[in-house]
Amino acid sequence: MNLVVNARDAMPRGGRLTLETANVQLDEAYRVQHSYVVPGKYVRLTVSDTGVGMNVEVRARLFEPFFTTKEIGKGTGLGLSTVYGIVKQSGGYIEVYSEPGRGTSFKIHFPQVDRAGDGAGRKAPTAADNRGSETILLAEDDDQLRELAALILTARGYRVLSAGNIEEVDAICKRERAKIDLLLTDVVMPRMSGTEIAVRVAQRRPGIRILYMSGYTADATVHHGVLEHGVAFLQKPFTPALLAAKVREVLDQPNQN
Repeated sequence: MNLVVNARDAMPRGGRLTLETANVQLDEAYRVQHSYVVPGKYVRLTVSDTGVGMNVEVRARLFEPFFTTKEIGKGTGLGLSTVYGIVKQSGGYIEVYSEPGRGTSFKIHFPQVDRAGDGAGRKAPTAADNRGSETILLAEDDDQLRELAALILTARGYRVLSAGNIEEVDAICKRERAKIDLLLTDVVMPRMSGTEIAVRVAQRRPGIRILYMSGYTADATVHHGVLEHGVAFLQKPFTPALLAAKVREVLDQPNQN
């Protein structure tokens, strides 16, 4: 999704987006040019666009967390670092080919798997296990993700109060008379970080539980001083089941306040 969104933004006057998949064998000859590759069978995903392209300087910093060429408020610089993290955690490789004015192509290789995953035989939590009736304040500046998360939680019985920025969070806290059980907030928010929003909401709503979410990994956010160790954290991208399970987990924890 992040690759496609970036491709769209790189083609402000329109263009062609191409998604390709293929089964490939990366051999020793391929390894000569790509020394980091382990030869074997892979699934290749290629995402290409005919957009503005990138110069050498931008390509060199492409996967750095918080690096972005977009205007302030238009991007966090976490999209491609998230893609990089997903690929690496899967044991894969990602390469980018781009020229200014000629477009960009990302090639991703995932190792082929011929057996079922280790968790295939485990009993998955049912939807009923992760339902609830509590009220959740959702702070997320991405409109599509905010709407999706709200739909997921509402479908599981929760009452969701959605906010796209600190002003909307303040307005909800001011007008809402009923108890708000959980604040689900993105770590990176406009004008005020998720941690600052959490402190502000907790002062107004003592006892509220906090769940952070981010495209950046938990370890990385701690390393950069954004979050403290031990906080409740959900990494993007997440599935509906994972979101519901994490929300239920945080709500069921004993309140420490």
